Amino acid sequence: MALSRRGFVQAVGIGSATALTGAWIGARGRENGIWSAFEPALEAVAPGLICLSSNENPLGPGKTVMKAVRAAFGEGGRTPGRYSSSGGDLIDATVKKLGVKPENIVLGCGSTQILRTATHLFTAKDKALVGTIPTYEECAGYAEMMGHPVRAVALDADFKMDLGKIADAAKGAGLVFYCNPNNPTATYVGAKATRDFLAKVNRESPDTTILVDEAYFDYVTDADHDTHIALAVDNPRIVVARTFSKAYGMAGLRLGYAIGHADTIKKMRDWDAGSGTSSLNVLALHAGIAAIEQDASFITAERARNTAARDFTMKWFSDRGMKPTDSQANFMFVNIGRPVKEFRDACRAKGVLVARDFPPFEKTHCRLSFGTMDEMKKAVAVFGDVLGKKVATAA
Repeated sequence: MALSRRGFVQAVGIGSATALTGAWIGARGRENGIWSAFEPALEAVAPGLICLSSNENPLGPGKTVMKAVRAAFGEGGRTPGRYSSSGGDLIDATVKKLGVKPENIVLGCGSTQILRTATHLFTAKDKALVGTIPTYEECAGYAEMMGHPVRAVALDADFKMDLGKIADAAKGAGLVFYCNPNNPTATYVGAKATRDFLAKVNRESPDTTILVDEAYFDYVTDADHDTHIALAVDNPRIVVARTFSKAYGMAGLRLGYAIGHADTIKKMRDWDAGSGTSSLNVLALHAGIAAIEQDASFITAERARNTAARDFTMKWFSDRGMKPTDSQANFMFVNIGRPVKEFRDACRAKGVLVARDFPPFEKTHCRLSFGTMDEMKKAVAVFGDVLGKKVATAA
């Protein structure tokens, strides 16, 4: 017997206070099991495991967003109709928050859709994609799938993006993917240096577009921190990508957006056949509106929680002679001095999930996301057992 949407909603009790949980929306562990840019397998995280393998808010989206999602279902699941104004409402809310215009924003199914659209529009067989290695793989994987060349640029000695080498590689390229803070290294290039870099690329390669991925923007604590939205709005060769998957805790709802010059955003919107509502579900749109409009204290509290967990975990490794990068995100990249697969398998056997390999550092460095403080205290006890590391003492 066919089951209608209304029947499904009633069957699972989605309108109840207990059926729809933050774990569903936060989708913590979503990245666990991803071994390529195209997510061939997504594994659920079993109860009791500590998930440090996926860069997501461990507390989920919060009460405001949860209330909005439940309300969007309506009585008996009647109201999440496909044809709603919620896409426009989310754009309006974002416009108000960021101080831009509706023509400067396009929505996407997570920032994944934004990154793929930019790669499709701005790279070609004679217009390479430029990015660091390692970085988030989405753009490079999609470019390679289309047969477009990829120019990989090594990180500098501090595991930061080497701006001089990237600018050189950008000459004649179609798109530069600039993930800042960078995933998986968690390192950050300051706002002033980034502005100088953007100007240099614009000057030396005026036909090259730069995609600035600010997925982890809300976690940065560096004093030289700023968004590049204003530059993107004025410059058709700069696009900023944002996501609700990280600090907002909404990875499972798949919602992101791009901000840029009206002409550039029109190209992206036309490619995606609409304002983004054709690829988004209404529940995600309502959640996004609630997240954007909620009190700023939500993000402030999440940043503070993450900073405390970050400082605790980085100190634990440093005290044992294992050097982490200068993390400005909700994860770290640390030299454990051994192949990550061995470490990952041993940790999983003890109930802790850590991230996949990130070549060319898979023999030495591991990426660890920051959970709650309680989770991190339990996790480092496991790390101590697996690594056999004690606090380093002065000679």
